[in-house]
Amino acid sequence: MSLPAAGTQETSERKPHQGFKGHTDLVFGIIHLPDGERIITCSVDGSLRLWNLKNGLQIGEDWRGESAVYTIASSPDGKTVTSGSGDGAVRLWDVATCKVIAKWTGHSAAVLSICWSQDGRQVLSGSQDGGVRVWDVESGKTTLQIEPTNPEHENMGQSVCPVVYSPDETMIASGGSGKDSKKTKIWDAKTFELVATLEEPEGSVWCLAWTKDGKTLISGSGWDRGCIRKWNTTTWKQSAVLTEQDDAIRAIAISPNGRILAIASYDNTARLWNLENDQPIGSPLQHAESLFCVLFSADGALLATGCRDKNAYIWDVSAIVKEAGLDELLLDSDVSSCAFSSTHFR
Repeated sequence: MSLPAAGTQETSERKPHQGFKGHTDLVFGIIHLPDGERIITCSVDGSLRLWNLKNGLQIGEDWRGESAVYTIASSPDGKTVTSGSGDGAVRLWDVATCKVIAKWTGHSAAVLSICWSQDGRQVLSGSQDGGVRVWDVESGKTTLQIEPTNPEHENMGQSVCPVVYSPDETMIASGGSGKDSKKTKIWDAKTFELVATLEEPEGSVWCLAWTKDGKTLISGSGWDRGCIRKWNTTTWKQSAVLTEQDDAIRAIAISPNGRILAIASYDNTARLWNLENDQPIGSPLQHAESLFCVLFSADGALLATGCRDKNAYIWDVSAIVKEAGLDELLLDSDVSSCAFSSTHFR
């Protein structure tokens, strides 16, 4: 598929490293498997699909659930995948067999976000019902939850989009979707008591990411306009605005070495940003339609994007960074990341 022409020669020449075509509806989520040779995508068409990273071909049959799939996440060991669906269920899939091994119910509307704890014992979910749940992986039971009727949650909007643990897992950050939703909320992970509320003037908070040191939370928001903000997690004050634009920021991800931020937007582009000086890297990566997800590979060399055009793409981050003369951004750093990109639509 040819990509749309762009305003600069560099942008018009930039092509995906690989494309993955087969879904029959928009692609909402992507994960890289630890072997570095396969990715998994999920779609509103109700399927998860396993792909060969090198040749772009689907491996085996579709993984079929019972409704649209809005979010996926891999366990820390890469052996299990969780998915959130339109029927309100969280499903666990065995990567080796491509089969559902557990189904957790409790949400009354679509599950839009999933996040694993670092030890693989708990899964965090956010739903269109306005609730947040913590699940015990072994038992499948809900161990803690924010009910949709929680008064401290009332201004989140009708949906909870991103939910993500802080690196030390003492806090949970959540964001909401809907034109009246303008808040990121920080919760105590053990009690679900409200710690802080961060105002987002642009509206819906679509995506959140913590730096590994826990000192900064990055938010992506917007409806008619979009914005990327950095927040100081000691004071809970805004520390920087990376970018403002005329369309919503849909998803963000931080490279494994913590030096590069990837942004996916409703303006049909993915963009790379240098987190050390808050400046853009290269030109936008043009797509045919709006984007819903973005994720780095484990080595940070590749970037995966999921698009409304029903396809997923892989981009060569290392080539883009080297062309910009920023080779040092590919080197390991003491600062890495824990990031989450929400999966919801409007």
